[in-house]
Amino acid sequence: MSIHAALNHVTHYTYDRLVNLGPQVIRLRPAPHCRSKVVSYSLKVEPSTHFINWQQDPFANYQARLVFPDKTTQFKVTVDLVVEMAVYNPFDFFLEPEAEEFPFTYAPELKQELAPYLAADPVTPLLQAYLDKIDRTKRRSVLFLVDLNTLVHKSVDYTIRMEPGVQTPEETLALGSGSCRDSAWLLVQLLRNCGLAARFVSGYLIQLAPDVKSLDGPSGTEVDFTDLHAWCEVYLPGAGWIGLDATSGLLAGEGHIPLACTPQPSGAAPIEGGVDESEVEFSHHMQVTRIYESPRVTKPYTPEQWTAVMNLGDQVDADLLAGDVRLTMGGEPTFVAVNDRDAPEWNTDALGPTKRGFATELVHKLRDEYGQGGFLHFGQGKWYPGEQLPRWALNIYWRADKQKVWGNPALFTDERTPTHYSAEDAGYFIRTLAGKLGLTDKYVQAGYEDTWYYLWRERRLPVNVDPFNAKLDDEMERARLRRVFTQKLDSVVGYVLPLKVGASGNPGLGGPEWTTGPWFFRDERMYLMPGDSPMGLRLPLDSLPWVSEGDFPYLVERDPTVARGQLPPHTSFAARYAPGASGAPGTATTPSGSVSPSGLPYLAGNLATAEARRTMQTAKGRVPTGDATAAQSARQPEPARYAEAPSRFESAHWITRTALCVEVRDPRRASGPKAEAVGTKSGVMYIFMPPLERLEDYLDLLAAIEATATELKMQIVLEGYPPPRDPRLKLLQVTPDPGVIEVNIHPVTNWKELVTNTEFLYNAAFESRLSAEKFMTDGRHTGTGGGNHFVMGGATPADSPFLRKPELLASLLLYWHNHPSLSYLFSGMFVGPTSQAPRVDEARNDQLYELEIAIEQ
Repeated sequence: MSIHAALNHVTHYTYDRLVNLGPQVIRLRPAPHCRSKVVSYSLKVEPSTHFINWQQDPFANYQARLVFPDKTTQFKVTVDLVVEMAVYNPFDFFLEPEAEEFPFTYAPELKQELAPYLAADPVTPLLQAYLDKIDRTKRRSVLFLVDLNTLVHKSVDYTIRMEPGVQTPEETLALGSGSCRDSAWLLVQLLRNCGLAARFVSGYLIQLAPDVKSLDGPSGTEVDFTDLHAWCEVYLPGAGWIGLDATSGLLAGEGHIPLACTPQPSGAAPIEGGVDESEVEFSHHMQVTRIYESPRVTKPYTPEQWTAVMNLGDQVDADLLAGDVRLTMGGEPTFVAVNDRDAPEWNTDALGPTKRGFATELVHKLRDEYGQGGFLHFGQGKWYPGEQLPRWALNIYWRADKQKVWGNPALFTDERTPTHYSAEDAGYFIRTLAGKLGLTDKYVQAGYEDTWYYLWRERRLPVNVDPFNAKLDDEMERARLRRVFTQKLDSVVGYVLPLKVGASGNPGLGGPEWTTGPWFFRDERMYLMPGDSPMGLRLPLDSLPWVSEGDFPYLVERDPTVARGQLPPHTSFAARYAPGASGAPGTATTPSGSVSPSGLPYLAGNLATAEARRTMQTAKGRVPTGDATAAQSARQPEPARYAEAPSRFESAHWITRTALCVEVRDPRRASGPKAEAVGTKSGVMYIFMPPLERLEDYLDLLAAIEATATELKMQIVLEGYPPPRDPRLKLLQVTPDPGVIEVNIHPVTNWKELVTNTEFLYNAAFESRLSAEKFMTDGRHTGTGGGNHFVMGGATPADSPFLRKPELLASLLLYWHNHPSLSYLFSGMFVGPTSQAPRVDEARNDQLYELEIAIEQ
């Protein structure tokens, strides 16, 4: 991925009379050791009547010596060269073992050869003081050079100085400023006084405007630019001459084109020679032009090519629309962190100490763009064999009709920001929430770690280890034991509120009918299942009273093919839990005997009328209230039978078997033991959502949670069960995969929207310090690895072209199989049966026949 840059350099002297030009020496040809490839070079000299001899000076620099037989009124030198600007690693070198650490000494033979580059000028007072500041403690030679180069860069302010010659180091230090040649000569003298061979370099500097601006640090020039420049080179045994640019504080790169390298600056002058006495006008012009650009990650297409791609996408859109295909398309692009690319989490591991932090940053940017008015849900995602726990999944949900789901996004806390909630805060929150829902809070239970299990684990530890630092092979088990014994076995983990939607609710008339009830256990306390997962996934549900299979309250989500009506407006959900929105308190019981507050009707986004509220109270009981205190005062006990444990072998069909949990825990736990062991402990409040069948019920519960968080001024994180799958709710996910972060971007129905979403996603990833490419050890570009799929389907199952016309899928598979090149079009370096783009006929020989049978059926 290189750029061919054409450099044009014109130096023009105009004299007021005819003059004799003495022999002229021109040092404007790239030196033999130039690392950037010179594609072409030409030197044009006027007057055209001259003799030219190409030579190499004692230091192997190219120089042209010209002799002019006739008098002239002008002397013009034009250099045109084309250089291939291919990025290279300036640290790509090896050192001899004796030179790996500074200070070192050159071998006697080498020292004799380098004698001109070791000869230092007399040390002056300011230079001596500066030398005394240099840290000469033993360390790696490369680090010493980088530190010294940076020190000079910070000490000397860059100025454009038109006067001829080079300042002495004493003058540069006294002024605290200088041109590039002054900084370079100062660095040469410092290196020589440190015992290192150094030389002065005159050359071209080509700077091309970057395709993408840097996030931190200077982005470089705004436009393509070139000029004569000066820097320093130091000789390292095993590596040769290494360029150091004190003006920028960087090592010389592909833009540094050396012309002349000499022990003294005077020997590197671009043009040197005599002329008769006269008045002279001098002009100088330099320009760089890109004449060829190979496709690269940051600029893969020319403007003309991209216009053709966009036009083709529009044409495909028109064809799909004309054919009533109703195709939607999403994607699963993958990203890796810009920093620490060698870490296991960015190569092989699905989880790691920093991956969730990067994903959180990206999620917040995507929520601001796509999910305004939506909500964040941090739940569980994929679970692969061999992994102890499912991976996390950061979800953004928002309504397809652009209505709000959550009014105040500030109530969602950022896991990266330390908060210090306690278990007492969790208890206060869940009891207030129960009041918002019109439920009694006496069935709120505290959850504890299983004392007996951890005591049993402690007894099984070797006698010579500490439970706080158990030497177990399982890293997660070590962290688990350390956490439990540190916070004490009798500490409250969180609180649970048994919660479900009552069977006698009338969703067509009003909101859900929330119900609760007691839980019974053999122990006095509710002990959670051992593990690291959120509290809601460790509830001892198997210990609840037995229920027959026929009586078990299975949750069955709605048929995805059934058409949905329009969702009620957000104001209707929020109004049910707004302060002062309750009707007259009352109490009713469901057929099962549990408390059953009724929902406030969803009426055109406004509060229900008093008459409607009276109707609801008569039919169902008391409505939910925005005032938790008023709700608590209205509660009355349920029938005693259903507040007791069932008798032996009685099917306890009335027991509420789903629950909402509130837990305060350290968010570092989700990133693994390594992340939990470092950093600052934090207490974030997590709300574990119960499973629900209807989206309307889920949105209603969210409204109650937001009202509670607003009243208590508490920030939360939603987790647990996601909303039921519903086309009226859009979803975007950010999840971990081995070595990458994967973004499951929401499907769209047209090409322009797909382009807009993809471009924003990649920009947001870049701003989050994530990139979509990796590089091999030899510098070759490669993809990030797994994922990066296309996802095609329909807005609903009934709209999917693959379900409406199954033979379309068979046709697509067969076409792909019969055109092998398509299988490798997007595969990059990842090919074969274990890759992300396998062919049907790879690996198992039976696969092709199985596909044939599947297509026939």
